[in-house]
Amino acid sequence: MSQSSVNPMLSYRPFVSDDIAAAQQLSSTLNWPHRIDDWRFVVSVGGGFVAEDAGAIVGTALRWKYGSDAGSLGMVIVSPEYQGQGIGRALMTRLLDSLDTPKPRMTLLTATAAGQPLYEKLGFKAIGTIAQHQGAAFQPPLLSLASGERLRPIGLNDEATLVALASRASGLDRSTVLPALLELADGIALDCNGEMLGFALFRRFGRGYAIGPVVAPDTHRAQALISYWLAQHAGMFVRIDVPTHHGLTPWLQELGLLHVDTGVTMARHGEPQRDPILHQFGLINQALC
Repeated sequence: MSQSSVNPMLSYRPFVSDDIAAAQQLSSTLNWPHRIDDWRFVVSVGGGFVAEDAGAIVGTALRWKYGSDAGSLGMVIVSPEYQGQGIGRALMTRLLDSLDTPKPRMTLLTATAAGQPLYEKLGFKAIGTIAQHQGAAFQPPLLSLASGERLRPIGLNDEATLVALASRASGLDRSTVLPALLELADGIALDCNGEMLGFALFRRFGRGYAIGPVVAPDTHRAQALISYWLAQHAGMFVRIDVPTHHGLTPWLQELGLLHVDTGVTMARHGEPQRDPILHQFGLINQALC
C-alpha cells in the first residue's frame, strides 16, 4: 500500500540519505536536539520510511536490526500540522512489517506518554522506564576502584571485546551498531589485570555531548565510568539516558545532571535476554536502546 486510507494525498516511501536534512528540520520543530550528524549516524546503521505530502516530508520513522532475532524502532515523528491523520500508525506498520520479515523479531522502543496507547494497540507491552538526565554544572566525586582495577582509554584492539560486553549487557546483538558508534565516540574501559570488565563511550550529540552506552558489573563501577567523563568535561552540556531500575537517578541529580524526562521501554514478541552479571547502566540513545 503506497497511500494512506485516511488522507489520499499522503504517500509513503523508504527513507534515503537525501532525506536527512528535511528530517532534522522536522525534528527541530518538536524541539528535539538532534543535529544533522546525529541523524546521519542513526540512518547509517538502520533504515525506515517517510510520509510525504506533495513532496514535503511530514513524518519519519526508523528501525534497526540486531542480528536475526531482534530490533528497535525510533525517530517516529509526525509534523504537528499532520497529527491525527493516521500517519504514525501507517509508518509504524511499515516498520514492523520490515522487521518481521521473514519471521517476527523481538522489538523494542521507547515511548512517550502520548505515543504509548498506539504502541499498545500494535502489540507492545511496557517493560521498564528510562530517565533522561542532562546538565552542565557538575563536580563528580573521585571514586576508588578495587585493587588491580583501573580506567584506561580503549584501543583499536578492543572492538571485539566491546561488542561482546555490550551485547551481553543489553541482550541485543551489537556487532553492527557498536563499531559504527566507535567511529564517532571516545571510550574509557574498566580494566582488571588485563581483563575488560566494562566501558563507557562519550560523543558529540545534540546541544553538547552524550555518555553511553555504559556497561559495568555493578553500580559503583558504573559511577566510576560516568564520573570519569564528567570530570573531563566540567561545565559542558552532557546528557545520559539510564534505565531507572538501576537507581542512578538520585546520584546523577546530586551531580547536576537533572532528570528532565521519562520514557517507557516497550517490547513486542518477547524481551531481551540480558546477562545477569553484567548491566547496561546507560543507553546508546533511546532509539537504539
